[in-house]
Amino acid sequence: MLRGRGVGKDFRGCKGLRGWQGAEGLQGAEGLVALRAKHDGKWARQIIALQKADGTWGRYFHTLSQPTAENPMTTEQALRRLRVLGFTIEDEPIRRAVDCMAACLRGERLIDDYNEKKHDWPLFTKLMLSTWVKLFDPSNELAMAFARQWAQVAEQSFETGRFDKDAHAEAFAEIFGRRPSAQSGFEIGYGFLYDAYLLQRVLSPETERRLLDFYLSKPDGIYYVGSGRLTELPPVFASRRASFYIAGLEILAEYSTAGEKLGFAADWLNAQKDTDGQWDMGPKANDGIYFPLSDSWRKPADRKADCTERVKNLLQKIENK
Repeated sequence: MLRGRGVGKDFRGCKGLRGWQGAEGLQGAEGLVALRAKHDGKWARQIIALQKADGTWGRYFHTLSQPTAENPMTTEQALRRLRVLGFTIEDEPIRRAVDCMAACLRGERLIDDYNEKKHDWPLFTKLMLSTWVKLFDPSNELAMAFARQWAQVAEQSFETGRFDKDAHAEAFAEIFGRRPSAQSGFEIGYGFLYDAYLLQRVLSPETERRLLDFYLSKPDGIYYVGSGRLTELPPVFASRRASFYIAGLEILAEYSTAGEKLGFAADWLNAQKDTDGQWDMGPKANDGIYFPLSDSWRKPADRKADCTERVKNLLQKIENK
């Protein structure tokens, strides 16, 4: 299993840098005001100030054992945070980062010098880079070509109606020229943040349904997200556990068949509204990973606004499918 050191860590090692998630999208005039506040807020300013001239955030893309003044975060962490703050390919910091990652996909440079020898690190790097480039720029042909390869394997992996490891191994070998390594979780199956993002909008509806069933029933949830088993609702809404759980739902909600599969989660979320029609996940949800969205949670009203925005965006994606 890939260690992914630092992928899910907060930014307490760098003062003022906290939080990232995978959600996006704001609606209406009020939403645009909120988006602009986040876009121009202190979290965005501090992260952008750390971007290097080559478009990265230093020598580490995926892994970071300990934050330092020189390397307080990975490029991946910065991209996740900026994405939830409303940044898109139209923004210069994202464009610079995507240009850098695209150059890596073309073989013109390396994203970093990190390597885990027991894994096919070039393949894993291509998976990571293609995922992030596709998220910000789905018109990129190299990223989309890799996504279609991964999708081709997935179509055969689920052809019988559920995940078939033998069919998966055969399909993987057909596409990549060898059977998947038993040491590499990202090769032998699904359930990683990367495949969950990469396979959005490239599968047939029937394979989507089967894949979502797989993700929902996976005992440990989506790896690198910490969602836990997604068919098991968190016992307490105002909790860090619920925030991680919602992060898993946010990824799955991007699939076209999410409305069929996530209705139970939408019912649960709607039941958590307070008497004012808002959601409040409580101060413990401020874990430096998914919250806060506002510059500060000193005022409970700001915390409730953040929680309400996040839940509303998720419900809209589920209920509009």
